[in-house]
Amino acid sequence: MSLHKALDGKAAGIMTLLCVIWGIQQVAIKGAASEVAPVLQVALRSGIAAVAVWLVMRWRRQPLALSRHYWRAGVLAGTLFALEFLFVSEGLRLTSASHMAVFLYTAPAFAAIGLQWRLPEERLSLIQWLGIGVAFGGIALAFLSGDSDAAAATGSTLAGDLLGLLAGMAWGATTVVVRSSGLGNAPATHTLFFQLAAGFVLLMLYALLAGQTHFAPGWKGTSSLLFQSLVVAFASYLVWFMLLRRYLASQLGVLSFMTPVFGVLAGVWLLGEQLQPGFAGGACLILLGIVVVSGYNTLARWRQRRRGALVNPVNPD
Repeated sequence: MSLHKALDGKAAGIMTLLCVIWGIQQVAIKGAASEVAPVLQVALRSGIAAVAVWLVMRWRRQPLALSRHYWRAGVLAGTLFALEFLFVSEGLRLTSASHMAVFLYTAPAFAAIGLQWRLPEERLSLIQWLGIGVAFGGIALAFLSGDSDAAAATGSTLAGDLLGLLAGMAWGATTVVVRSSGLGNAPATHTLFFQLAAGFVLLMLYALLAGQTHFAPGWKGTSSLLFQSLVVAFASYLVWFMLLRRYLASQLGVLSFMTPVFGVLAGVWLLGEQLQPGFAGGACLILLGIVVVSGYNTLARWRQRRRGALVNPVNPD
């Protein structure tokens, strides 16, 4: 019997707040790009958050698990984490934060495809494969709709959208590595530390080699770095892992699809971005498909419990 419980009002409220935070992180990176290079922002936030997580581990007296069972998977997960945010930061130089928020959250579809080959219990049903088909149809529509400017659609915007999709693939692959390795049983702080530490080293190295070291933070750059380091990469990720330990992951996953909605709204409101009807339609198809993929198991379990309750009703006496 699972020790995880169904979502309650408190968890739903916390998840909504997390989705707001995650939705505006791309807006924060792009909004401060003129003061701090995007890839440098992500590298610095990973380093600061890694130190914060390490301090939490020291406070809890949790030694870092460096056995071969953990560190190999940790290095791989950290490398994929670094790739994800390399694609995000480079993509934001070319496309809008709204586009990035949508394409990044294709990750659950890629994770579902990868997990079904690694874990027998993650096999996809016919309905879930249909959901993946809808999501990829939405991706195609979003790509083909492009921008109102044909040159932009076939040039920088399309390249940025592609990087956003690659970021979603890297995030999905990270999920597969964590779920199918020893990291799945490691403390949340360990898993997060591996990813943040590797992200800092690899992204900082890339920033130096690519010459993307512009650092002249004003109020935008400073507030963006503080928000991303302490709120996004440290606090929100730890809270997410704590929720995963207590509540059903499938139900949490369904709620997480509010994130790209908040991301699009933040991009339109804070950065004045405009959405083309074709892209908006594609985004809706992507979200619909991913909700079908992630919500199907939750619905199936609810129906099973419902049938069990009807067959074996609780006697009020």
